[in-house]
Amino acid sequence: MPHLLLWDIDHTLIENSGVSKAIYSTAFELVTSIASAVPPVTEGKTDRLIMSELFTSNGIEVPEWPRIHSALRSAGKMHESQLKKIGHTLPGVRKLLETITCRPGIIQTVVTGNIAENARVKLAAFALQDFLVLEAGGYGSDSEDRAELVRLAKARCSAISGTVFDSENTTVIGDTPRDVEAGHRAGARVVAVATGPDSESRLNSAGADAVLPDLSDTSRVLDLLIGPGHL
Repeated sequence: MPHLLLWDIDHTLIENSGVSKAIYSTAFELVTSIASAVPPVTEGKTDRLIMSELFTSNGIEVPEWPRIHSALRSAGKMHESQLKKIGHTLPGVRKLLETITCRPGIIQTVVTGNIAENARVKLAAFALQDFLVLEAGGYGSDSEDRAELVRLAKARCSAISGTVFDSENTTVIGDTPRDVEAGHRAGARVVAVATGPDSESRLNSAGADAVLPDLSDTSRVLDLLIGPGHL
């Protein structure tokens, strides 16, 4: 059976070591010419929602999205070298993506709160972009609603593959309860990984179909994502 794997990026594939929050703060300053009085609140949220909340928390009317999008794109480029210096891929990620790429019938892309341009910056910083069909992903520039990003990615991958993706053959992999909730609302299984701010216990309580401490056990992860007998 064909499989669709939808990867979150931050704290699932990579550790950004605070660069994401720096990008949002820089984007805010590019738009307003002042520093934010409060830090951005990011975990599991989309860029549209993060920036909307950041402006509101500062008592500033939320600007039109194209202006925010442009600032985020510029901020991502500004922090690219910093990400390469202090960020890193998480345990097992590269081997896992490489292994999956060699398996026929599997499409893997991203569902991420990042705008598409910054998703590419983050993945390219660690040479992960070629493992993923990025043109068919779901991005924070598409919607504030993370479940809608899952639906969009499913539709885009169906369009390029001719396969209908549903809860039987679609899996979201993420690190927050928001990933779990969004995946289930959009008709996907969810494998959660405790490499972000949330514990295995909290991810289990959120209703994840399976929870892993990290992605280092390639065989076990593949069993959960595409079923036994994969090797």
